[in-house]
Amino acid sequence: MTSTAPLPAPLPAAPAQLIDASGAVQTGRFEGITGDIDWARLSPPLARGAWWRHFHHKRWFYVAMATDEVFCAVAMVDIGWTSAAFGYVFDRQQAKVTADFSQDGLPGLGARLADRCATGAVQGFHFAGQQIECRHDPASHCYQLRVCNRNLEIDAEFGDAGPTLLAVGTVAGGAVHATQKSSARALRGELRLGTSRHALDGGVASFDYSNGLLARDTTWRWASAHSPDIGFNLQAGYFGAQENALWLDGQLIPLAAAQFDFDPQQPMAAWQVRTEDGLLDLTFQPEGLRREDKNLLVVVSRYVQPIGVFNGWVKASADATPRRVQDLVGVTEDHQSRW
Repeated sequence: MTSTAPLPAPLPAAPAQLIDASGAVQTGRFEGITGDIDWARLSPPLARGAWWRHFHHKRWFYVAMATDEVFCAVAMVDIGWTSAAFGYVFDRQQAKVTADFSQDGLPGLGARLADRCATGAVQGFHFAGQQIECRHDPASHCYQLRVCNRNLEIDAEFGDAGPTLLAVGTVAGGAVHATQKSSARALRGELRLGTSRHALDGGVASFDYSNGLLARDTTWRWASAHSPDIGFNLQAGYFGAQENALWLDGQLIPLAAAQFDFDPQQPMAAWQVRTEDGLLDLTFQPEGLRREDKNLLVVVSRYVQPIGVFNGWVKASADATPRRVQDLVGVTEDHQSRW
């Protein structure tokens, strides 16, 4: 049933540059893509010295791909003084992870992330046999993803057209953070696991590009799922409600703070996710998960990312008719890092 309630006012257009000539940063939520992010240009009170920035500058690029058969994700992470990458494939018919890799880099070796997410940007990780690259091609208006390692190969392409969220704000214990989240993008390509091949054509992809000066101890809970008609991104933790958004029939709608009700000791039990503005109320049923705990002395992390389906409803505004969400595939995440 389609609501006749008026949609909220659109978000302002993303600025071409986040930091102006005086060193001031534009904070808030926007729609669209911004240019290069250079935190060295910040003026007080957010300016930091070069060594502080080196150890607190965190960037990552995460791509999720979903078809009726598989859900797969690939991430490249630059934490300033070292880097990492991971990827996995979840077979939805078998309800299990059928491929999984994780690789730490070394200082100066591994991830090479751009200061922007589009306009020819290249995000890459090349180390110890892991070859991952996502390249934006302005001519074709597409992202081209290539993954090659011993367990998994992906050749995929997805478009850059569609509403993209830009969220920019300050963070406690750090300085400032910016993130770009996409809605569903039409996906095509192929995934190979040994002699097994999976067509990605007809699926959807979404990406998360994040770039900020973060605290040494950073925690968050996250939920994300996308289809051509309905998608959302929710986070509770270091960035507050700043990146919470709903994509509904091509409209990008900001959401209020998110509440995650789940048992951290039993992440495969059902999760309840809702927003304080009453625009989203969902139950997440995990079907599988990827977990990774690291203790490298200087770096400690606890990461759990269940894969499953969301059911419930979303609304474009408080007086709109609820839209049913049924078996929307996506992920939740519980993450604690000392980095």
